[in-house]
Amino acid sequence: MAGGVRRIKLGSQGLEVSAQGLGCMGMSAFYGAPKPDADMISLIHHAIDSGVTFLDTSDMYGPFTNEILLGKALKGGVREKVELATKFGIYFADKKMEVRGDPAYVRAAAEDSLKRLGVDSVDLYYQHRIDTTVPIEVTVGELKKLVEEGKVKYIGLSEASASTIRRAHAVHPITAVQLEWSLWSRDVEAEIVPTCRELGIGIVAYSPLGRGFFSSGAKFVEKLSQMILERNKLARKVAHELLLIS
Repeated sequence: MAGGVRRIKLGSQGLEVSAQGLGCMGMSAFYGAPKPDADMISLIHHAIDSGVTFLDTSDMYGPFTNEILLGKALKGGVREKVELATKFGIYFADKKMEVRGDPAYVRAAAEDSLKRLGVDSVDLYYQHRIDTTVPIEVTVGELKKLVEEGKVKYIGLSEASASTIRRAHAVHPITAVQLEWSLWSRDVEAEIVPTCRELGIGIVAYSPLGRGFFSSGAKFVEKLSQMILERNKLARKVAHELLLIS
């Protein structure tokens, strides 16, 4: 248990990961300008040395640049120390985003991700978003072939409904489902979480701190106190005005 980070079985298919993962998206996209590669590679290596070995990326982060960054960080024997997860399913063409799950795209996306990451296989390959124009059985059928070829070790889904998870799992065992789950976002507890537990599928929660809302410590308490204070001021003002009217 390097660095005191617990190891767990993710799902029931045999994948073992660190209980805490490192989501790498913000290093390259969505949260301000991309950060310097050297700084981010140092951060990744520090996380690994601390026992956080479950790394998460996607071909659409950047797009593509986050996988390239991870590829640089995994050189020099680092790949053997980590559990590597990436995703496919969000396709960019002519600056437009499209969700795809057709077999030809699935295979091409996997091959391209392997090249960018500089690896022979990924430990966990998620369908990032579900293509509703392609039966999930067809998409997972192609993923199953990638598993048989040794290019993908385990299959995952991201943001899938309970019924889609069941249909996918019937074609090939699904190891993990990634979803947003926090005190801020709990709708998944109605159907998706129970379905995953029933089928022995691991759950990977993203934004567990409410996209940063719950991680601001004292600032959160101060902000909450200020909100309550402002609400009370407004209530007193309304009460006073009603009194004057009466």
